[in-house]
Amino acid sequence: MNSRRRLVVGVSGASGAILGVRLLEVLSQMDTMETHVVISDAASLTIRAETGRSEKEVQALASHAYQPHDIGAAIASGSFPTDGMVVVPCNIKTLSAIAHCYAADLLARAADVTLKEGRPLLLVVREAPLHVGHLRLMLQAAEMGAIIFPAVPAFYTHPSSVDEMVDNMVGRILRRLGIDNNLFMTWEGCQERPQGSG
Repeated sequence: MNSRRRLVVGVSGASGAILGVRLLEVLSQMDTMETHVVISDAASLTIRAETGRSEKEVQALASHAYQPHDIGAAIASGSFPTDGMVVVPCNIKTLSAIAHCYAADLLARAADVTLKEGRPLLLVVREAPLHVGHLRLMLQAAEMGAIIFPAVPAFYTHPSSVDEMVDNMVGRILRRLGIDNNLFMTWEGCQERPQGSG
């Protein structure tokens, strides 16, 4: 019997593709994890534009990869057991599809399956500013059981690079899914910083 935890990772076309790529990199180094990734058509463009990587390079980080129109894939069925799903980043189009149960592609279908089976679904929403329609979609998804996890960096860690900010966020995403890691700094209360330390 497979003792590894099984996580579905959806990557939509929102800016912030590095978050999905880095998450897959980290998970690929964990012997206890089995990942199933679906990358939307728009995400393929964003990944190349923002990271210089190809869709195939990112797919290779996962245990299994699927095309967005492969509705017959294993992750399209609730009978395929998983430990949950994360959509990172999650654009408003994908959020809307999930909130309205509009499973027109594999990414939205896998998310819908995750919700109907009562498994954790974490949506790393990436959009700003937000109008009332966006907010209503997030509320609707949350009422259905999704975890809304906006791509908001933590500044109490005093990050010195974008990579540090990305790692911290990926670490927090993993922790919210119950996956232990040491990528993020826990809050230990206010500590007075020496003058001139930035």
